[in-house]
Amino acid sequence: MKILVDADACPVKEILVGIARRRGIPVTMLLDTSHVLDDGYSTVITVDKGRDSADIRLVNLIQPGDVVVTQDYGVAAMSLARGAKALNQNGLVYSDKNMDRLLFERALGQKIRRAGGRAGKNCKRSKQDDEAFRQALEDLLAGT
Repeated sequence: MKILVDADACPVKEILVGIARRRGIPVTMLLDTSHVLDDGYSTVITVDKGRDSADIRLVNLIQPGDVVVTQDYGVAAMSLARGAKALNQNGLVYSDKNMDRLLFERALGQKIRRAGGRAGKNCKRSKQDDEAFRQALEDLLAGT
């Protein structure tokens, strides 16, 4: 088992590296050339800035039983299909039970934005978000 991270805009890198280091689980961070990362623990894979480059490389690295951290529903869906567990930076654990709804909502939001509207709102990250992520990751790694 390893943890794969869609790291370009991931706000919980330090939390997950701390948990992974304590448990001795390898971490691979994937990001594009506009980002630099060196946390002293993770393997860092840097890809071109092309559209979805990091996502495609991440999905190709997945093995059954891995844990994927991503806020991209498409990457999460492919992770589940490849036998991995997946969660987002706020502690939402992706599953077959919520993936169809999430993908539908993403498609609906894209349609609204293409028509010139606004879909959803981005709230400022909170300590509760960090704690929810920490707990979800610990639970996934513990197998619960």
